[in-house]
Amino acid sequence: MIDKNRTAKGGIELTLSALEKAEILVEALPYIKEFHGKKVVIKYGGAAMGDCMLKEKIMQDIVLMKYVGMHPIVVHGGGPEINTMLKRLNIKSEFIDGLRVTDRETMEIVEMVLGGKVNKEIVAGINASGGKAIGISGKDARLIMAGPAEDSQRMGFVGKVGQINPEIIATVIENGYIPVIAPIGMDEEGNSYNINADLVAAAIAVAVKADKLVLLTDVPGLLKDPRDPESLISVLKISEVGKYIEQGIISGGMMPKIQCCVEAVRGGVGRTHIVDGRVSHSILLEVFTRQGVGTMVADQ
Repeated sequence: MIDKNRTAKGGIELTLSALEKAEILVEALPYIKEFHGKKVVIKYGGAAMGDCMLKEKIMQDIVLMKYVGMHPIVVHGGGPEINTMLKRLNIKSEFIDGLRVTDRETMEIVEMVLGGKVNKEIVAGINASGGKAIGISGKDARLIMAGPAEDSQRMGFVGKVGQINPEIIATVIENGYIPVIAPIGMDEEGNSYNINADLVAAAIAVAVKADKLVLLTDVPGLLKDPRDPESLISVLKISEVGKYIEQGIISGGMMPKIQCCVEAVRGGVGRTHIVDGRVSHSILLEVFTRQGVGTMVADQ
């Protein structure tokens, strides 16, 4: 039985009984067993990074995953934080096809914000929730070797992943820590590159042979009708992607996320998910319940 208690503000607070809590744990048991000892790459970004309550829930989700025997690996973005810092320094932001034009001066700011401020805030949040995290960037131990993306004359130091060297990730996990990775890559000459966090998360998931890739985003998942949240496509087969692109269902900002999921699945990642990070405890709902949330992209 669910008890309903009035809050001081007149709202309704739902309280689960002890039996209902036990039933929830039992429902999660098969998933805990299935993913015990497995790696799960989580791309953390979007609105969830700017909302203190959502941020706390996500940190709790990640820590819980670690304590039940999973190995979460966090890759994060940080576009809004970069925008704020560039504005404070009177450096103009320019975007082409959704990608930030990154000259050398902007690259220094991007690296400072992602590798310093944002990365360490996430580490602190995980630690405050009872976990142990270590923050690294793609430059540490040559984790992400990169090169310039197409049209480097216009885009500057916008990069693409060349090679992932995951030894440092394995070392962090083996010592009981949660790796938190800033998507900064480097080339053989030591130049830094700003790389899309979705692309980095997918590449790392393939390199570490992850069983799951979870992309947190600001939409419910892939919708047949963007105006209707009830039109969510819960499972998307790779064979259906071309059809949905032709129909315009996969378009805009959803296109690169779907492509990342497809590349990850083809690279050997068991399951990939596009999950609404605005939903409280969205990671746990996706990993530990029958219904899940968002869209799963799978081979079959």
